[in-house]
Amino acid sequence: MTNLLDRSLIVVTGKGGVGKTTVAAALGLLCARRGGRTIVCEVGASQRLPGLFGVAAGAPGDEVRLADGLFQTSVDPMLTIEEWIGRQLGSRSLTQVLARSNAFQYFVAAAPGAREVLTIAKTWELGQDERWDRKAAGYDHVIVDAPASGHGIGLLRAPATMSGVTRGIGPVATQADLVTRTLKDPAASAYVAVALPGELPVTETIELDGLLHDAVGRTLDHVVVNAVLPRRFAGEELEALAAADGAVPEAVRRATLGQAGRVREQQSQLRRLRKHASAPVSTLPFVSSPELHLEDVQALSDELGRRLEG
Repeated sequence: MTNLLDRSLIVVTGKGGVGKTTVAAALGLLCARRGGRTIVCEVGASQRLPGLFGVAAGAPGDEVRLADGLFQTSVDPMLTIEEWIGRQLGSRSLTQVLARSNAFQYFVAAAPGAREVLTIAKTWELGQDERWDRKAAGYDHVIVDAPASGHGIGLLRAPATMSGVTRGIGPVATQADLVTRTLKDPAASAYVAVALPGELPVTETIELDGLLHDAVGRTLDHVVVNAVLPRRFAGEELEALAAADGAVPEAVRRATLGQAGRVREQQSQLRRLRKHASAPVSTLPFVSSPELHLEDVQALSDELGRRLEG
């Protein structure tokens, strides 16, 4: 099995709010440090990574340098469609006239999955030696910060769906087929799920394996569990603390026992995930900060690197 960090396309998905962008950034740092020209592609309107790295965000579609060997971009479906049409027609002026016409806008809105196909195609295109923009250089690694699980699976399913609808005929079908091959090839692509150590995120991650198989015939390559609390006390220490009524300040006693209870629940969910997940499970520690800073993400990247390469 090819090392996960050697794949050209790494899709990071999971339930909303579990830290997908943090893990995507950590993976991007890892790939760049290993010498690969790497880009993190944020699918959606938000562009969080430039601010994290202390650089100005670009317009949608701009490829912004974050650090040595590491770049960021975001995908705007309509701009992507315009870029792709320009490659097909070979005329920038004709492309602009067509893409901005009302008839074309209505067509794109009505065509089933067209936006989704070209959105995922754009992430694929970033890793090609021959880009849609012939002046642009390709990347060794494309890390996709995908939408939350349901929408993310729809995005991955779109190319195969489009091929079926068009019966493999036409330039869109050809593009969809190229993307589908990469999505299905375990030597070219990898799927990383991000979760929190709670009942609902763990359940959704277990279900994601089956959904991913239905979409692209693959299962998860790795699961990263964020914000895992440390186990600070042994069982006998907690038993002694529980029995020490009045011997320690009540607020300290209750806070410590409460924290220990949350740790037990997290460990229970981790055991359930490891039992049912088809992929290896790695954990990242809880960061006690109201807001993550670059040094926090770098530390998490180092930790994730030890888990993936150790």
